Amino acid sequence: MRYFIELAYNGKNYFGWQRQPKQISVQEVLEKAFSTLLRQPIEILGAGRTDTGVHSKFMMAHFDFEENLPEDLIRRLNSFLPKDIVIYQIHKTTEEAHARFDAMERTYHYFVQIGKDPFNYDFTWQVFADLDINLMNEAAEKLLGKKDFSSFAKIHTDVKTHICKVKFAKWEKCGNELKFTITADRFLRNMVRAIVGTLVDVGKGKISLEEFNNIIAQKDRSFASGSAPAQGLYLVDVVYPKSIFVNE
Repeated sequence: MRYFIELAYNGKNYFGWQRQPKQISVQEVLEKAFSTLLRQPIEILGAGRTDTGVHSKFMMAHFDFEENLPEDLIRRLNSFLPKDIVIYQIHKTTEEAHARFDAMERTYHYFVQIGKDPFNYDFTWQVFADLDINLMNEAAEKLLGKKDFSSFAKIHTDVKTHICKVKFAKWEKCGNELKFTITADRFLRNMVRAIVGTLVDVGKGKISLEEFNNIIAQKDRSFASGSAPAQGLYLVDVVYPKSIFVNE
């Protein structure tokens, strides 16, 4: 039987989601916990690959297990796992369901702190400049639709296409903090952080709206700004068709 895990993690201490030979990852820690408690090797596949230091308030992953799960498994897992990873739910799904390939859309938040705050530097990008949020939102609107996002993609990756459909992109301000929300059918590696870094330069007045349009049109990463730091980025939602879940 196949199961989907609904979880969250603070990515500060991990070298991203994906298992790596010599660095600790969220996937590795989860597989160790599940394998130990279920007493057999368990392989876990996630909805995506968050980079080193990136957080997730809502991640989905799947694994296969031949039997029904113990009723107290979630409680035992949360006791076994480190304090920066939590399991919320485990859902039974159809055998063909896939956490990565069945995802219809994903949503990320990125947080920018204007000025210095000693209590959230691990969870925001602290920017020491006034930003024009209205101009940043005008630029963000130009991301909407089905486009080639090569200008915001990490180069030399194994993806077949850089075409993504962005459904929502907007900045909001709350006190000295800015939150960027972006939803798309898929994301390229480093895409959100590259977009945020470029939009912040728009907000600083370093890049005009015309230049931002041109950056998208160039389809070349060298035209966009540097990537925003990892600690301000959060995966917050992954949407699936309801038909893949059993008895829900």
